[in-house]
Amino acid sequence: MGTLTATILERIHGGLIVSCQALPGEPLHGADIMARMAAAAEEGGAVGIRANGAADARAIKQAVALPVIGIVKRDYPGSEVYITPTLREIDELLEAGADMIAFDATRQIRPEHCTLEQITAYLKQAGVSSMADISILEEAVYAESLGVSCVSTTLSGYTAYSVKQEGPDLELLQAAAERLSIPVIAEGRISQPAEVEAALDLGAYAVVVGSAITRPQLITERFAAVTRKVRMRNNGNERPN
Repeated sequence: MGTLTATILERIHGGLIVSCQALPGEPLHGADIMARMAAAAEEGGAVGIRANGAADARAIKQAVALPVIGIVKRDYPGSEVYITPTLREIDELLEAGADMIAFDATRQIRPEHCTLEQITAYLKQAGVSSMADISILEEAVYAESLGVSCVSTTLSGYTAYSVKQEGPDLELLQAAAERLSIPVIAEGRISQPAEVEAALDLGAYAVVVGSAITRPQLITERFAAVTRKVRMRNNGNERPN
């Protein structure tokens, strides 16, 4: 493990990584807004930021002193892989100064004839820390064999062949933490502080939380859904005068 990678991993160990992302069309989309969101996360005690897109990564790097884990979400025809799918996205993140680059490490077909092996080799050659986003244990094991810095359970439930569930895949997290010798990061559908605690107790090296912190429209939906339920219940119980 390189000195740079070791330093980044030491900084995030046992802590909370906040995913600051807003896609085009969402109310908070924009690099300046995401930089402010990252600054708020840093003030709240985050140990790292996960950012989508070179512009956001660059702006966040200027706004906080935390390690920035960069991804680029980009759709390509004929491929289900959209998290840093090709070398093009890696180059964009390298130019932006991302401290670590995360990528889809599933065995699905990548666009532009790119392979998982090419992705990992390219990251090694560039000397940048890497986070492999996986959906099942077998993918985690294979990613480790390719020499990635760490793996993350990000894609569990988001591939056709992985377990679908409402909450985080703590079973996959535990299995990976027990099997692998590299850090395993918990990510995906973590919405409560108790789930963060559970993930760390099961062996997570660090925990990533995104929408539950940084997407206020989704947070609002959770609370508004309760008010609608109560209104419907109360209206149903009302008696005519």
